[in-house]
Amino acid sequence: MHRRRFLRSLAAAGALSLGRLPQAQAALPRMKITRIRAYAPPDPSWSFANSNTVVTVETDAGITGIGEGGFPDTLKLRAGRLIGQDPQFIEHLWQDMSRAFFYPPGRELLHAIGALDLALWDIRGKVLNLPVHELLGGMVRKYVECYPTVADRPGLVPGVKEGMGIKEIAALTIAAGYRAYRMDAASMGRGNAVYDTRERVLKVHKDCLQAREGVGENGDWCIDFHQRFDLIDAVRAANLIEPLAPLFVEDPVRAEMFGEDLPKFRQMVKVPVAAGEEWGSRWDFNRLVEEHDIDYVRASLPNVGGITEMMKIAAICETHAVGMIPHFTGPIATAALVNCLGTFSGTVLMECNYGAKPLPYLPVCLDLRNGKLWPNERPGLGVELDLKPLTRLLEVDTPTERGQYYTRPDGSITNW
Repeated sequence: MHRRRFLRSLAAAGALSLGRLPQAQAALPRMKITRIRAYAPPDPSWSFANSNTVVTVETDAGITGIGEGGFPDTLKLRAGRLIGQDPQFIEHLWQDMSRAFFYPPGRELLHAIGALDLALWDIRGKVLNLPVHELLGGMVRKYVECYPTVADRPGLVPGVKEGMGIKEIAALTIAAGYRAYRMDAASMGRGNAVYDTRERVLKVHKDCLQAREGVGENGDWCIDFHQRFDLIDAVRAANLIEPLAPLFVEDPVRAEMFGEDLPKFRQMVKVPVAAGEEWGSRWDFNRLVEEHDIDYVRASLPNVGGITEMMKIAAICETHAVGMIPHFTGPIATAALVNCLGTFSGTVLMECNYGAKPLPYLPVCLDLRNGKLWPNERPGLGVELDLKPLTRLLEVDTPTERGQYYTRPDGSITNW
């Protein structure tokens, strides 16, 4: 099917909708997924937490969806499940990719499913010539407030120079329009450095004094404990800094112990708590949200399995008045977050590491101004891709025969 012919058939379906709306809603012109490719950008990220692998899902209508995340070995089998399928049935395809193999997808595989899911939503928006946020009910906010992960990174916060202290950087971050200054309880670089959590508690308090002074009486700052503290040291540190009114304390204990230690931590401190950057699906944290043992969920895209899963997570959070502060991710997934979390009526704050300057392979992507991410009316995710700077990693154009699932009598997918 050619793109022009497809768009003419779409217009015909729209004309029918004036007289017979219920039938026309189910009458989007059929198309098939023909090929899926994955590319490495010029600055590939090795971490699943912020993989910037570019994924394209091509159709016989000439419309290509753009996604981001995963790596070739995790993308391959799930991509094969989509070949020959109609991309408009996004929920069905998500269930297929999730349930067609014996084991439920772990976090790395959810990341790959999420990348493909982003591309499916991008296709849907392009077919209907609408931004994804309109497909999800429309924006409920004028913009999405942000904070930079590393405010001392050159070019991210205007005026920041090498050698500046916490107080100066915090003040410049707020002056640039960001909602909050973020600091790391590590502050010791990466690698195999020795980390004494008991010694670190007092240093954290001293650093936080500087942050509070820098943002001012009414400014916001937050701190990431980065799961490095034992429970009792995390409690000591949180109680020391509580009078300084942090916006939140992130990941105070190890992720493996969230279910056991976070409820205990909540009972022993008064600071707001954010957690979940290493989580996958909603089942990882459902109980913690229901019990309100955390104030903000850090789940992100594509990590949770894409927009399809993220909107279900948002519904759980809204039910229990828990906010959403997604972990930073790649630029395409960040654009997707603006589209989906911009429609969430609860508190949203986004961790963002991208300035206003376009990336070489994304001439159009994010609309970041004055420390805020703004929605746009571009169709789909609102991203335009230049393939020339990219390196192809994977191509899938034949269906994955491996994998199966059962259906209920009505045709809906159930477990293998």
